[in-house]
Amino acid sequence: MDWSKKELLILAFDHRASFLEKMFEIKNRKPTAAEKVQIEDYKKIVFEGFKESLKKSVPKDIAGLLVDEEFGTAVLCEAKKEGLNFALPVEKSGQDEFDFDYGDNFAKHIEEFDPTFVKVLVRYNPESDKIMNKRQLDRLKKLSDYLQKNKRAFLFELIVPATATQMTKLGGSKEAYDLDLRPKLMVESLKEIQDAGVEPAIWKLEGVDKPESAKAVVKQAQSGGRKAGVITLGRGESKEKVQEWLKVGAKISGIIGFAVGRTIFWQPLADYKAGKISRKDAADKIAQNYVEFVDLWQRESKR
Repeated sequence: MDWSKKELLILAFDHRASFLEKMFEIKNRKPTAAEKVQIEDYKKIVFEGFKESLKKSVPKDIAGLLVDEEFGTAVLCEAKKEGLNFALPVEKSGQDEFDFDYGDNFAKHIEEFDPTFVKVLVRYNPESDKIMNKRQLDRLKKLSDYLQKNKRAFLFELIVPATATQMTKLGGSKEAYDLDLRPKLMVESLKEIQDAGVEPAIWKLEGVDKPESAKAVVKQAQSGGRKAGVITLGRGESKEKVQEWLKVGAKISGIIGFAVGRTIFWQPLADYKAGKISRKDAADKIAQNYVEFVDLWQRESKR
């Protein structure tokens, strides 16, 4: 499959640990049964917004959703039934080191939901803990081999967090890290991951500010004749920042779309939780935000 020529615009709402803590103030404990029902319902609101966006203008064949099994089982089942593109995360949420959410049973969960894409989120910096990096790569190779054997598409979300030493050298400037150092580290990370025998179909990557940085990332993703695609993630940034990243990416061959979550759904859900808007208004606002990003992408990618 040549993923470099596809188009994929994902509404991501597989947030778990961050969702519990920041939306519901649940930290270092499991949600109660009542809280779990409420969280599941909030995921359904996002899904209602997604479905509304399809009715408005978003093409079903390029739209996608990313939602977790823990709080989104009902959404996953309906997405499958409706023939929607959807991704299932298999990583344990809320920790710095990648590990499987269900340990060695990961394959059983993948087969049960039969997703379009199997997704992992991995924090990896070539200059951080080498032993931890090796453990992560060993686990990821096991997943990659399984997915290749079973002809399943691998969606790899890579976050490259700065080390303390790197930030010190940059005088603590997050902007300098994002602009100058992170793009180089992303390319190095991709190479190390590929060299370990891990082969994603699609890389879900942090946005970059310079076209040459985006081209370098795509070049590495497609090195050795690979047919991988790249999508830009939102990282919870402001709408304006995500728009900047998408405008850069839309013009680069091999960057095939985006996966944006909190930037789209967070404020509508927070307003609904605070009693400021109705459930329908929250879903409508989520749909509107998603449609705006889709419109921007389609407009910019045609220039």
